Amino acid sequence: MTITVDGIESTSLAPGDSLARAVIISLFTWRRANADDIAEGQKMGWFGDVAEPLVANDKIGSRLWLLSREKLVQSTFNRAREYAREALQWLIDDQIAVRVDVSAERYGMDGMALVCTITREDGSNISLRFNDVWEKVRAI
Repeated sequence: MTITVDGIESTSLAPGDSLARAVIISLFTWRRANADDIAEGQKMGWFGDVAEPLVANDKIGSRLWLLSREKLVQSTFNRAREYAREALQWLIDDQIAVRVDVSAERYGMDGMALVCTITREDGSNISLRFNDVWEKVRAI
């Protein structure tokens, strides 16, 4: 996966990039589907979400995997943005960030990119761009 962290494109992260790693885990680990999600009988998700969490509604990952059979249309971009925001909400809840902004946009002719900007309490930002999200979601 190619990501861009604060304008620097890379396929790997430096050891000190713990926030970037947390964002990657949050976005690309499968979150268990909600009861009202159309998941073709598959709820998937991280096995730990089956057990009762220590913190109410505490779940790991995102539901981006649900988009694997969708067409690349505006409603898919909207859902991708919604799923990414949901997956990153814990950063605000746990006071790691004061704000999380996510955009989903077309990447090339048949791809999707996600841009996540996390604002820390001190006002500094980290911006992560994932250029090949659609390829990763569709490869499931």
